[in-house]
Amino acid sequence: MDNLRHGYRAAPVTSVVAEDAVELALADGRYRRVAFTHELRRPREIPFERNGRRWELRLPRPPADRIEYLLELEDGDGNVERVPDPDNPLRAPGPFGDKSVIEFPGYAAPAWVADEESAQGEIRELPFGLLWSAAESDPQQPLPLLLAHDGPEYAEYSLLVRLLDHLVAFGEVPPMRAALLAPPGDRNESYSASRRYARLLVERWLPQLAQDAPYETRPVGMGASLGALAMLHAHWLYPGTFGALLLQSGSFFRRRYDAHESSYGRFARITRFVGTVVGGRGQAEPIPVTVTCGTAEENLDNNRVIAAALQERGFPARLVEHPDAHNWTSWRDVLDPHLPELVLRSLQ
Repeated sequence: MDNLRHGYRAAPVTSVVAEDAVELALADGRYRRVAFTHELRRPREIPFERNGRRWELRLPRPPADRIEYLLELEDGDGNVERVPDPDNPLRAPGPFGDKSVIEFPGYAAPAWVADEESAQGEIRELPFGLLWSAAESDPQQPLPLLLAHDGPEYAEYSLLVRLLDHLVAFGEVPPMRAALLAPPGDRNESYSASRRYARLLVERWLPQLAQDAPYETRPVGMGASLGALAMLHAHWLYPGTFGALLLQSGSFFRRRYDAHESSYGRFARITRFVGTVVGGRGQAEPIPVTVTCGTAEENLDNNRVIAAALQERGFPARLVEHPDAHNWTSWRDVLDPHLPELVLRSLQ
């Protein structure tokens, strides 16, 4: 990859991926420092060791089948930048740019990802996101509804719309619709257990959807990270709204596990809400909930706590741990069968 800022081409990185580790080597002595940056449990930066004119790193395999990463390079003048691995063709796109990917032996994307034959549904714009409708569905007919926080990103980076097309085409779910919701304004504010946002979602957006996307059964809500937190929070404030929830890698911060997040502006508001759930306070209607979380991510501990707390409150809740981390591909890989199962359970 060309280093446009400094005008030189980054040196090739040699990588050897084995069952239990990955070894990286960069044969370039002009750097002052080289580090491997990732999204797994801390520390988030792992320095390479210098060996003559080579920079070398041996990384034991974490509890994950794949790793998304960037290289942090510091040149002799102290200029620092993070770039994808120039010699690794495997990339994962995301809202903040591509990351390089290491796939350990045995990893494979879900089969549905390669489905380009299923009939594609219709997508149209809404004032607050996008609306997907199953192929050949009647716009006036009430259909099951899915609400997805960060919905446009789910569609682009987790291929949510392709999955829905596939599920409908193969009869795994009935024809349905999905509202791909975009966060209003500041995402960190809206999705951080905000009463104002929950009111907007339930009292304004859902009535509008009832006109644009008529539905009779209660919708299924889903979200990842803060989006999962916001969906659970809306259910807590407005029982009777949702039929089921898919919560992926939720940012269910607790002071016991997440002190490193304490500088986040709405940390206290989040921990208060999570404390309400864990402490058994407030009215909460037990509905089917599936919590998914990567085995290599920092949110695993608080997701385990939330899943257990929901079960103790009588929710038919399950926890699904899978070998990845906090990223869109991780959330994509665990959508099936858990999302269609929730859709079907919400219709019972």
